Amino acid sequence: MKPFLEELIETALAFLQQQSLLPDNIEPEIRIERTRDRKHGDFACNIAMTLAKAARRKPRELAEQVVGALPESHLIDKVEIAGPGFINFFMSPAAFQEIVPVIFDEGEGFGRSDLGAGKPVQVEFVSANPTGPLHVGHGRGAAYGAAVADLLAAVGYDVHREYYVNDAGRQMDILAASDFLRYLELCGEEVTFPTNGYQGDYVWDIAASVHRKLGEKHRRDWSDIANYLPPDEPAGGDKEAHIDAVIAHSKKALGTGNYREIFDRGLKYILDDIRDDLASFGVRYDEWFSERSLTDTGAVDRAIERLKLSGHVYEQGGAFWFRSTDFGDEKDRVVIRDNGQHTYFASDIAYHMDKMERGFERVIDVWGADHHGYVPRVKAALMALGDEPSKLDVLLVQFAILYRSGEKVQMSTRSGEFVTLRQLRKEVGNDAARFFYVMRKCEQHLDFDLDLAKSQSNDNPMYYIQYAHARVCSVMRQLEEKGLAYDQEAALQQLDRLTESHEQALLVNLSRYPEVVEAAALSHEPHVLTHYLRELANDFHTWYNAHQFLVDEDSLRNARVALNLAVRQVVANGLGLLGVSAPESM
Repeated sequence: MKPFLEELIETALAFLQQQSLLPDNIEPEIRIERTRDRKHGDFACNIAMTLAKAARRKPRELAEQVVGALPESHLIDKVEIAGPGFINFFMSPAAFQEIVPVIFDEGEGFGRSDLGAGKPVQVEFVSANPTGPLHVGHGRGAAYGAAVADLLAAVGYDVHREYYVNDAGRQMDILAASDFLRYLELCGEEVTFPTNGYQGDYVWDIAASVHRKLGEKHRRDWSDIANYLPPDEPAGGDKEAHIDAVIAHSKKALGTGNYREIFDRGLKYILDDIRDDLASFGVRYDEWFSERSLTDTGAVDRAIERLKLSGHVYEQGGAFWFRSTDFGDEKDRVVIRDNGQHTYFASDIAYHMDKMERGFERVIDVWGADHHGYVPRVKAALMALGDEPSKLDVLLVQFAILYRSGEKVQMSTRSGEFVTLRQLRKEVGNDAARFFYVMRKCEQHLDFDLDLAKSQSNDNPMYYIQYAHARVCSVMRQLEEKGLAYDQEAALQQLDRLTESHEQALLVNLSRYPEVVEAAALSHEPHVLTHYLRELANDFHTWYNAHQFLVDEDSLRNARVALNLAVRQVVANGLGLLGVSAPESM
C-alpha cells in the first residue's frame, strides 16, 4: 500500500516539475505513514512541508498543488489536506481487499522483502560460558537473538548466526578443577570441596563419565593438594584466592596433558549439552566460534600489537593497559596481566577485530544486562583499531524471573540451584517459552508466569494467537464435512462482499503485516510482532464470534473463506518468525 502511494506522489511531483512549479534539482524523500486515527484517513504524507522551502511557497499551498496533480485511482476514496500541510489519503475498500490475492500469491513469503539487499550481518547470541547447563536467563537471550536474526533475514539481510564459545579462561579452569575434585571423590578420596567451585549435579555427571572412561588414571592424593591451599571462606579465608590455588595445584598434580584431558572432557560434555538444548529449542547457528582459537591463531597478540603500534597500549606495573579513557571509557583496561596472561578483554578485542575482518557490515551482540559495562570499552577498542564502532550494536537482555503460583522461583547459578532451559521447555513447551521470552523489550525485566504460559485461555497471548490459526483450520474442516464448495478463483472476484466492519478491520490489519515485520527487524524488537499478532487474532476472534462463515450464498461464503485463509497464512508466517508453531487443532 505504501509503495503505491509513494508512486502517486512521485508522479505528482514530476508533473509539478514539468510545469516549473517545483525546482528540477530536488531529491524528495517521500514518507508515507499510517494515521493513528482513521478519522484522519488511512495514510498521511508530509511531503509538502519538507519541500515548501525549496518550492518557495507555503506548505498548504504546495499540498494543494500536489493533490491536484495526483493521478486518479479507484483505490482512493478521497484526499484531504490537514493542519500545516499534511496530505491525508482515505483508501477505498477495494484497496485493502487487494491484500488477499497478494497473500495467496506470496504465501510463506508474504511479509518478506529485499530491504537489506543481501548485506552481511552477524548476530552473536547466548554465548554462555560452557560451565553448566543453560538456565532460563540464557533462554531469553536465545529466543530473542534467534528472533532478531530471523527477522533481519526476512527483510533481506544475509544473516550469520554465531555462538562465541568461551573455552578458555578462569571460569573454565574452575569447572575443570570442580570436575577433577568430584572425580577424586569417586576414586575414594575425602575431598573438601571449595565454596567457589561449581556444585551442580552435572559436575558429578562429568566426573562420573571421566571415571568410567579412565578409571583411576588421574587419581591423586588429596592431601598433596589440600596441604598447599589457603583457607576457604568458611574458615575465614578468601574464596577467590582459595579456588585459584585449587586450580594451580590441580594443574601441578596432574601435569599439563592430564589436566587438559579433564578440561576438554568437561568442555565437550557441557558444550554438547548446550548444542542439543538449543537445537531442541529451535535455535540454530552457522558457526560456533572458539575463544581458544584466537590465541592459537595469534589473533589476540595481533590485536594487542596493533594497539601498541597506534600508541593505545602502555606498560605499567608489569602489565599492559589499553587507553580506553581516550575513547570515553571510565578507566583504562588491562589487556596483559603482570604474569603475562591475556585478559578476557584482550580476547574480546581480538574477537571483534576478527568480526570486522570477516567483512560484516553490521555486528549485533546480544548480551546479558550484567555486561552493560563492557559496551563502551569494546567500542573504544574498535575505534582504537581504526574500525567503525557504529557497525556494532550491543543489545542487552534483562533477566527473566520465573513465577509459579504467584511465588518467585529462587535461583543461584554457582550453587547449582537454578531452573534449566530444558526444565522450562519441558514444563511449558517450546512454543510458550519462545513466545513469552520475546513479549517484552529486551531491556525490560521479564516476569515469566509459568501458570499463564501453560494455560489454555484467552489470557494466554500465545494460546489466543494459535487458537486463531486452529479456528481457521476448523472452518475448513467444517466446509468439507458439510459438502460445501470453495472456489478461490471466484472468491478473489467476490471480495467486495466483505463489507462488515469486522471484515474491514481485518483487511486493514492484514495489510499492515509487512510494515510490522520491517519495523520489528530494523528496531530489533520482536515484541512488536507479538503485539501485532495478538491484535490480528483479536480482530479474527471478534469476527468469528459475530458472523457465520459457511453461509448458503456462494459468493459471500467464498469471500469469507478467502479472508479466513488469508488470516491463517499471516498468523502462521508471523509465528514462524518467532519460532512458534501454528497448530491446526487445539
